[in-house]
Amino acid sequence: MVYPAKLSTLSLGFLTTLAAMTAPVAAQAPTLAGKTVTMVIGSGTGGANDMWGRLVALHMSKHLPGRPTVIPQNMPGGGGMNAANHIYNIAPKDGTALGIIVSAIALGPLTGASGARFDPQKLTWVGTPTAQTYVCIAMAKAQVKTFEDLLAYELIVGTSGVGSGPYIYPKGVNGLLGTKFKLVSGFPFASNVLLALERNEVDGVCQPLESVVTLRPDWIPDKKVNVLFLGGARPHAELKGVPFIVDLARTPEEKQAIEFLFAGNNLGRPFIAPPDMPAERVKMLRDAFMATMNDPQFRADAARQKLDVQPENGENLSALIRNIYATPKPIVDRVTELIK
Repeated sequence: MVYPAKLSTLSLGFLTTLAAMTAPVAAQAPTLAGKTVTMVIGSGTGGANDMWGRLVALHMSKHLPGRPTVIPQNMPGGGGMNAANHIYNIAPKDGTALGIIVSAIALGPLTGASGARFDPQKLTWVGTPTAQTYVCIAMAKAQVKTFEDLLAYELIVGTSGVGSGPYIYPKGVNGLLGTKFKLVSGFPFASNVLLALERNEVDGVCQPLESVVTLRPDWIPDKKVNVLFLGGARPHAELKGVPFIVDLARTPEEKQAIEFLFAGNNLGRPFIAPPDMPAERVKMLRDAFMATMNDPQFRADAARQKLDVQPENGENLSALIRNIYATPKPIVDRVTELIK
């Protein structure tokens, strides 16, 4: 009577082992052990996107299963389009590739921007480490010192090219509100434009506030520049008295158009991954990203670099993209025509 009992126990153990060995791969927790993860940075070195990309790459490894090596790779060009196109069309869909892109290009496919070969509604939105405020500034010596001056006098601003934020925002505001920005393109990176300002080659620029604060921390507090207006999800607490671009609209239609023009700012500094990834791989990246955002060492390093951590998860960014792409066609068409 004892022998059958032992046989039953052995059989149960064998069946349990067999079941574990034959479980579907999708049901097993993903791991990146022994893998290398590429962190694509859709801009050149030295700017805020580069700083965020490298900082997240440094800390995200320990929050990914298997603790893979995460290597940052700069992929500038096309006003940020090159990186988005690469992640959408070429990068592997197994969790070994993600990247940070320029938020403004998320509107590119909707506005018919040249070179946009990706669908933001199909991209995997991983999250953003921070909110984003866009500012248009003029050097203190420039004739333009306020938004009202900008309606009367020309301001020469540097841009990195069609489709980038420093191009579409002043171009769009010119058409919507009658400002007199004169755009000069050809600067590869944000740092090049700021250097051109110091050399008196241009008089102003429209860039993320974070870029100005991190690359030239003394400019705003020492009044070396005048902040003409700001855009983003909401006014910025540290820029009291600076006009908020949405509030400058004169009609409900202008307000809706300005909100659409600056909608990409609400994405912050977005991290994305390829489309059509397995659900467990998407969850893996999103969970690791948010764990990184809450990592005390990550936050300490961000504070040392004067980077403000205000994270948003990938699900919310995906919902924001759906709302942006639901904008009425007449509004989209008007803004699209203005920013060509």
